[in-house]
Amino acid sequence: MELSQTVASLMGPIRKEKGCSSCNFCQSMEDENKLYLLGEWDTEENLKSHLRSGYFMVLKGAMNLLEEPYEMMFHAVCQLADEEET
Repeated sequence: MELSQTVASLMGPIRKEKGCSSCNFCQSMEDENKLYLLGEWDTEENLKSHLRSGYFMVLKGAMNLLEEPYEMMFHAVCQLADEEET
C-alpha cells in the first residue's frame, strides 16, 4: 500500500521529465503482489538521466522496504521511421 502511494505521487513529475513518452503503474490481475512501473523514453540518454534523478532514487528507496527483493528489467525497443505498413 505504501509503495503504491509513493509511486502514485511520483507519476506526475516523472511524466514531465525530459524524454518521457509515457509512464504507467499497473497491478497484475493474477497476482495482486505483482506491480509494474512501465516507462517509455525517447532516448537512452534521457532514460539514463531519469535513472540518476531524485524521483528514481525515491522510488528505489521505497522498493527497498519491500519484504521480498524486487526485480528491475529494461527492454530496448527500436522504432523505424518512415517504415511502410505491409
